[in-house]
Amino acid sequence: MTTLKNKVALVTGSTSGIGFGIARSLAQAGTDLMIHGFGDAAEVDAQCRDLAALSGGRVAYSAADVTNPAAVREMVAQCTDELGAVDILVNNAGIQYTCPIDTFPDDRWDAILATNLSANFHAIKAVLPQMRARDWGRIVNIASAHALVASVTKSAYVAAKHGVIGLTKVVALETARSGITCNAICPGMILTPLVQKQIDDWAERDHISNDEARSRMIAEKIPTGQFQTAAQIGALVVFLCSEEADQIRGAAMPVDGGWTVW
Repeated sequence: MTTLKNKVALVTGSTSGIGFGIARSLAQAGTDLMIHGFGDAAEVDAQCRDLAALSGGRVAYSAADVTNPAAVREMVAQCTDELGAVDILVNNAGIQYTCPIDTFPDDRWDAILATNLSANFHAIKAVLPQMRARDWGRIVNIASAHALVASVTKSAYVAAKHGVIGLTKVVALETARSGITCNAICPGMILTPLVQKQIDDWAERDHISNDEARSRMIAEKIPTGQFQTAAQIGALVVFLCSEEADQIRGAAMPVDGGWTVW
């Protein structure tokens, strides 16, 4: 098993869903961690204790508003102050809103671009100087199958995730002669609260059961007929942080049950 002991990882959007799965995988690999997101204080405290027990190391927490560039910089500074560094940055925070483009609310467009794309830029910009000083770093951007293909009613999300792939490639080129790597993972469909809401909306819209809506969603998108899991994404993150992945640069790696093969 890959060991990342003595490394510090910052994972945005990691108090639930894919992000928490990634945080667990990194903890199992031995990293010190800063998790980030919103949630009940007692639940977050319990998550931090559980992750610390897994890693045998330290776990810190940030509730930074990643739509605010100054707050992103402060989060990176907090992680550096409390844990000593940011060796691994996983940009995972994301939101979704679905609506036809001609009626898509301007404020939702702005919020999705700020959370899903601009926050990645600001976090990368903040961590790169210290990674360059150590000549080592791992940046993993959690994009989406929607970074590679499009779907109706998701103009902001698709635009932001396509932008994440472009940003990933630029950072990979700018760090190509260093010990810093930057890659993206493109998950397909993982049964997170965000995906469950889409299933619920589909069921309500078409007046069908929740189970039927779920089956239709899987049949429409996933050739394997199965959801992917947060643990699978976490395992790939850990591999991309390993020395064996040093020559993987600027990749956009689907984990989508064959969705983007179509």
